[in-house]
Amino acid sequence: MRLLVLLIGLLACGPGFAAEPFARASIEGAEGIVPGQQVRVVVDVFAPDFFTSPPQFPLFDVPDALVTLSDDRAQNLVQTIDGVQYSGIRRSYAVVPEKAGYFQLPVIEIDLGYSSNGSPVKGMVKVTLPSFEVGASSHQSATPFAARGLTITQSFDRDPASLKVGDALVRTIVVFAEDTQAMLMPPVTLGDAAGLARYVKPPMLADGVGQRGIGRTVETGSTRTETVVYTTSSEGSFLLPPISYSWFDVDGHDSAAATLPAVKLVVAQAVTGERLPPTLGDKPAPSSGIKRSLLAVLLLGAIDIAVAFFVWRRFADVRAAMNAFRDLRRNTPRRRLRRLRTVIGVGPEDAIYQALQDWSRRLGFRTLSAWVVAQGNSRLAAQVAILERRLFRSRDMQLDRAALASAITLPRAGGRPPKRALPDLNPTAEDPLLHPL
Repeated sequence: MRLLVLLIGLLACGPGFAAEPFARASIEGAEGIVPGQQVRVVVDVFAPDFFTSPPQFPLFDVPDALVTLSDDRAQNLVQTIDGVQYSGIRRSYAVVPEKAGYFQLPVIEIDLGYSSNGSPVKGMVKVTLPSFEVGASSHQSATPFAARGLTITQSFDRDPASLKVGDALVRTIVVFAEDTQAMLMPPVTLGDAAGLARYVKPPMLADGVGQRGIGRTVETGSTRTETVVYTTSSEGSFLLPPISYSWFDVDGHDSAAATLPAVKLVVAQAVTGERLPPTLGDKPAPSSGIKRSLLAVLLLGAIDIAVAFFVWRRFADVRAAMNAFRDLRRNTPRRRLRRLRTVIGVGPEDAIYQALQDWSRRLGFRTLSAWVVAQGNSRLAAQVAILERRLFRSRDMQLDRAALASAITLPRAGGRPPKRALPDLNPTAEDPLLHPL
């Protein structure tokens, strides 16, 4: 009997055990890590129902390693556990070890906000980050720079074989690599070129750069761009030495080098002016034939302008009618509804509210609220109320974009509101800015 009472009590109290947020972490490709290789630590944070404020991922320190929060966009996740649906957000850390050894990552605390029984609450989750082992490679140089898919390219602002004395030749060298960060990429060793003056501009570093790979695939990585300006004060042939850029290939687990060939510069003597500038006394007087030709050209030009002006004035009404027809086709009710639903699906909430106001005005309603009331659709009214609440009061409720988009339909024939002789006595009563929810 006591056992039965206990079971009944547990069943009765079961719904009282509220779901709690949690987090988990993992390492992508934890095998064969070498010094200088970027290690991606992925952290997933889950909360029941939905987030009311995004998780705050903290930075942390690791001895003999560089730690940064990846610039990649956060990924949204959804998972159901024991019948409870959790919303998740995924971010990743980039950890670059500087030497071989065992790297113990810390326990981090992540602050967040989520919904509990319809009310926003603050929470915090702790997650133990995984550790990893870094092994030394016999093929790796003393200064580690490890990456994947490294390429080096160069370009010139003009043909290096057709220069003249005093010209400036701009050389741009771009190093691209995957699974690394631009600030870790070493500078390019240019070498000396006899007879040429060289000016090196500060390098440009960029992460998250897309580059077309094999076929139609686009790889994302980091770039280091070196810009060099060469000048010379004498003619002749000059040679820019070849370039070799050393790196450690993570995929092949071996040292590699990306190279650029030597470039030959041919500089010719600058051409000086040979003709003397004309003087006023040497200018020949125009002949009568030239005068008659010039007059004929001017007369024909004036006639062309007059004819063009007449045609433009004659067909102005036709062009206006064509433009009005094109505008009418672009703004049919069905196309305007499609554009409105697109804004609701992907646009920010303030843009959605503005689009709904424009839609209601085009249908002849003075305010958005008047249009909503005239529709008599409870689902539409509920979603518009949630939107106004999120914009003008608090963000404690979630907007259902799909429900809002499906609740809006094309207006029925004769559905425009009747015109009133007098305006409303209280025209601002339906303004959500003055009367928030």
